[in-house]
Amino acid sequence: MHPDFLIDGPADATVTILLAHGAGAPMDSTSMNASTMALVTAGFRVARFEFGYMAARRSAGTRKPPPRADTLMPEYRAAVARLGASGPLIIGGKSMGGRVASMVADDLLSKQAIAGLLCLGYPFHPPGKLDNLRTQHLAELKTPTLICQGTRDEFGTREEVAGYALSGNIRILWLEDGDHDLKPRKTLSGFSTADHLKSMAKTVKAWSAGITGTA
Repeated sequence: MHPDFLIDGPADATVTILLAHGAGAPMDSTSMNASTMALVTAGFRVARFEFGYMAARRSAGTRKPPPRADTLMPEYRAAVARLGASGPLIIGGKSMGGRVASMVADDLLSKQAIAGLLCLGYPFHPPGKLDNLRTQHLAELKTPTLICQGTRDEFGTREEVAGYALSGNIRILWLEDGDHDLKPRKTLSGFSTADHLKSMAKTVKAWSAGITGTA
């Protein structure tokens, strides 16, 4: 039915989550697969799609660099329209995918096309470039938002993010010692990646129930 989407989870799920990939890895990367399965286990229907440049990498076998995030906004809007979710829809993605979703979220919310935004490892700044912030639009964000972030994510650690001006509609789930893939060092943290993904999915479940009024 949707040849350009990867869809997992029950067709009759109350809430659908649409996820886009990060800048360098496709929609079926190890990290995306693991996050998707955790969300499906929590009862969500999860749809994944690829931006054109990533799909072109598959067909052409070339590695064109990702375009600027803001140029991908029309593609994200088009994916929402193509998916045509019948019930509550949460948009988001991993890293850059979540960033692009955050740039179209308020417009879609105003049209009642989405209920919320889910970012898995938000790229607050490029690694090592702490002054190159990607947070300006997050200060006024109206969309109910959940960011799941590892405390040692090189795109924004807990200490760094604490100083940012973020909208009151944004909630952050901090995952102890997690990296940009939410992966902790088990010997140091006592947590496994599976532990963190289970916590992520459980938090998304409770948060989504609150914003959609569904159980």
